[in-house]
Amino acid sequence: MPPEEHGGPLMADVARLAGVAISTVSRALANPGRVNEKTRAKIDAAAKQLGYTPNAMARGLRVGKSNTVMIILPGSLYYGVSQVIPQVLQSINRALLENGYNLMIANLGRDADSERHILDLAFGGTVRGAIILSSKLPEVDGRSLANTGLPIVSMLLDMSAAGLPSVVTNDREAVREATAEMIRLGHRRFLYIAGPEDNYHDVERYAGALQAVREAGLSEEVISRSGGNLDYQEGFAIGTQAAADFARLTDRPTAVIATSDDMAISFSSRIQRSGLRIPEDLSVVSFDGSPVCEFCSPPLSTISQPFEEMGQVAVARLLDIIGQSEKEWETPIVVRSRFILRESMAPPSS
Repeated sequence: MPPEEHGGPLMADVARLAGVAISTVSRALANPGRVNEKTRAKIDAAAKQLGYTPNAMARGLRVGKSNTVMIILPGSLYYGVSQVIPQVLQSINRALLENGYNLMIANLGRDADSERHILDLAFGGTVRGAIILSSKLPEVDGRSLANTGLPIVSMLLDMSAAGLPSVVTNDREAVREATAEMIRLGHRRFLYIAGPEDNYHDVERYAGALQAVREAGLSEEVISRSGGNLDYQEGFAIGTQAAADFARLTDRPTAVIATSDDMAISFSSRIQRSGLRIPEDLSVVSFDGSPVCEFCSPPLSTISQPFEEMGQVAVARLLDIIGQSEKEWETPIVVRSRFILRESMAPPSS
């Protein structure tokens, strides 16, 4: 039976009996040198009393000797043309290899079994650190990744409020800049194509659009919203639905802010099929910066995320904290995105 599953003592039980935190137990078992002798003795005694034994891999592979970093994904590798996750993985893998580390990909399913496996790896000492691309830390059977004592960095999502060092891009400022450019061109009515409601990225990006219209002296009501009920992985479907929503509006927008390239591409395809022209009848800007945007018809204006630089910064930060004492990280590292203006944006025709 795998360790810490049903029927056996948990690391939390050892921590409770020894009167210490779970993270302290994890460090004592994986890297004894990081825990003082008195505390280590209490933990050893509690573990023996309960019959707790780390898994076989942990006995032979301590955290201090592992050269593997685990990246925890929010879902499938497939993200349409945007290829967000593959681009992130490529940048992280390149940076890790340059520093003598290997990459382990985890959590494709976001189910209990996947998260239990991740926690077994983390508590067992298989990995040296983790980079997480999810808004939720794995937590199953009373165990949480937060209690492993493992160095963790959040990428793309700001989790600094939870004490995790985070590397993000300037979603809000980037969308504000793109919306302000549309306003400068003369647009006064907008359709915002949203990701999942309350998602970190959507909250930031929508706030950027609102900020731009406020700064221009416009009412927030000039922005109509579509979407909000599907994940970014369903970008093509979100864009298709947005085209249908657009057709039902009586006072139609002249500009569209799509929060992923997939949304913009499927939306533009349906709109042009209906007889409207881009940018003559409708300007469009997207988010992510996929290379395919340059080859759309017309070439699509987009906000290009700095995946390569973000991956390098995330790895550098993780390697910087590996083996060091715990520390709260109050502010994220922000790597700026780049707005690319192409032929999909122009002044409104009327």
